[in-house]
Amino acid sequence: MLIILSGLPGTGKSAIARELARQIGAVYLRIDSIEQAIRDSTAFTEPLNEAGYCVAYALAEDNLRLDRTVIADSVNPLEVTRNAWRAVGNKAGVRVVEVELVCSDAGEHRRRVEQRVSDIPGLRLPTWADVEAREYHAWDREHLTIDTAVDSVEQGVRSIRELLEER
Repeated sequence: MLIILSGLPGTGKSAIARELARQIGAVYLRIDSIEQAIRDSTAFTEPLNEAGYCVAYALAEDNLRLDRTVIADSVNPLEVTRNAWRAVGNKAGVRVVEVELVCSDAGEHRRRVEQRVSDIPGLRLPTWADVEAREYHAWDREHLTIDTAVDSVEQGVRSIRELLEER
């Protein structure tokens, strides 16, 4: 199965994705890690554009074809990227579960963004202004929404696991 976690920076995607991957033994693909590895490479000097996502799609498909559950952790802000992730799962013939993380408390969201420390060497984290200016399209299809202003990491993981068991 392909579990796609989406949401603006600072909403808790990585914390929930890591814990869910740990609990269910899934492959964890994080766009931030992939993109920073590409930036660190001396072979790539152009703007990244969709390069990180394209690498992640390929890695996800490889692992899905090995019958592994994959958790994709990315902002996934646009309909085109959401459709591309869904296409990866469809091409591999697996179930696709989409989860959007939000933080409905703007003050808490801002505090998280401003106080985060990168766990990826060299990664420049977005500022609150970057997050506010980010293009992020509203969802137009069924998906699970978790509000991390209300739900803890444990509650978010539990909600996802309950959804997986329902289906």
